[in-house]
Amino acid sequence: MVEHTPLQYSICVSGAASGDTVESSKGLAQRLGAAIARRGHVTTTGATVGLPFYAAKAAKEAGGMSIGFSPASSVREHLRKYRLPRQYFDFINYTGMDYVGRDTYLIQSSDAIVTVGGRFGSLHEFVTALESNKPCGVLINSEGTADIIPELMKVLEPPREHLVIFDENPENLIERITNILDEKYADIHEQLKRGEHWFLDGKRSG
Repeated sequence: MVEHTPLQYSICVSGAASGDTVESSKGLAQRLGAAIARRGHVTTTGATVGLPFYAAKAAKEAGGMSIGFSPASSVREHLRKYRLPRQYFDFINYTGMDYVGRDTYLIQSSDAIVTVGGRFGSLHEFVTALESNKPCGVLINSEGTADIIPELMKVLEPPREHLVIFDENPENLIERITNILDEKYADIHEQLKRGEHWFLDGKRSG
């Protein structure tokens, strides 16, 4: 009997580190982090304060895994220069890329992104994810960037708009994102169920 370990997806929670949407939408960010954890997946964030911090905290409290991607190059820079939190992370990747580079690395390292609230940084992460063919969940009615994206989509006619999902319920949004990823990686799921160790036996995988 082959033991099958389900795939864990890394789902990025993108949102404002400061500003009005932090207080108004922190409960929604917490629900996102908890929903990701309850489904057995990994919450990724920019290892920062504000809404991403609330998501990371809720993910850990729900028994999930939280990974942060810091703009700093070391724990000293993370704590002293950038003044960012260390708690509620199973691991922090100290990218040394400052904020813009960190954002790109974070998105490229995640399977999908969910935007809650947000400001310009969240918009940058959303656009990066869309250009990178990543599923993008947008939690509408969470204010800030999340509520501006629908109008931007109409005006700018972006490519790959089929990858963007809008929902006002955090749990529903995570379920829908997970379903998209399950479909995307259906062949990988089947290979894992069959116990195919193509990385060990030298066989080429499809």
